[in-house]
Amino acid sequence: MSSYVTATKELLVFLGKSLLGVLEALIFTLIPKPRKNVAGETVLITGAGSGLGRLLALQFARLGSALVLWDINAEANEETRRLAQEAGATRVHAYTCDCSQKEEVYRVADQVKKEVGDVSILINNAGIVTGRKFLDCPDDLIEKSIDVNFKAHLWTYKAFLPAMIAKNHGHLVCISSSAGLVGVNGLADYCATKFAANGFAEAMFIEAVAQKQKGIKTTIVCPFFIKTGMFEGCATSSPTLLPILEPEYVVRKIVDAIRQDQLFLYMPKILYFIMVLKSILPVKTGLLLAEYMGVFKVMDGFAGQKKKA
Repeated sequence: MSSYVTATKELLVFLGKSLLGVLEALIFTLIPKPRKNVAGETVLITGAGSGLGRLLALQFARLGSALVLWDINAEANEETRRLAQEAGATRVHAYTCDCSQKEEVYRVADQVKKEVGDVSILINNAGIVTGRKFLDCPDDLIEKSIDVNFKAHLWTYKAFLPAMIAKNHGHLVCISSSAGLVGVNGLADYCATKFAANGFAEAMFIEAVAQKQKGIKTTIVCPFFIKTGMFEGCATSSPTLLPILEPEYVVRKIVDAIRQDQLFLYMPKILYFIMVLKSILPVKTGLLLAEYMGVFKVMDGFAGQKKKA
């Protein structure tokens, strides 16, 4: 009898908490969550030398955060540092780091901890795309993609998460992709790395919850293609439903998601609906929808990131 009472009590508590959780989500859908203050936080951004990484650095500079900028291109990273200072940042530190090399990630991380201190917001943004069919992609490029797009996340977490746990304060940000949610023709290796990054970030979020580390937050960002040059030449045949995103818009949404402790951020919003359809539609129907939206052809015009002279 006591076990029945206990089970009933546990069920009622579960249902009550679930209902409160749904109500809270509905309320915050209608009324945005208050945004937390990031002034004084130390924000590390990988791939800060250009594109999304640079724009993120400028946005956090305007919000009063201290910045730690990582990029393999020292000259481009230095330019981001200069622009961040002009945007109002008083503490900006630029480090040259090849995120594909585990030993270099650890070495530069140790340097950051000695010279700057603990990182409180870690943004894994660095990424590369080969843009080739799987059998046409050389092994070394596939390995490089895995090292930069996925493995670097492992090494930066190993380097900076312990201090966050010790203080029960920190935010882990995974800049992934819609290609980490659904497979894309011509992006097999890229999809593999982004699916892996998504799974890792989500598992680490669950690990923090299981260990009752309430001060450690996670945000996983999955945008469609962005006009940063990384996917130069790619097009969408459904610009209303799946537009090529403006980088300034994406950055605003990312920073808002971080400041509101939002776990998942998909852009455009139709991606949330697509994920539901992917789970419930028959495969043939899903393929017909993908064909209708031109998903099979998005990489046909891919030219890749243009090298600066």
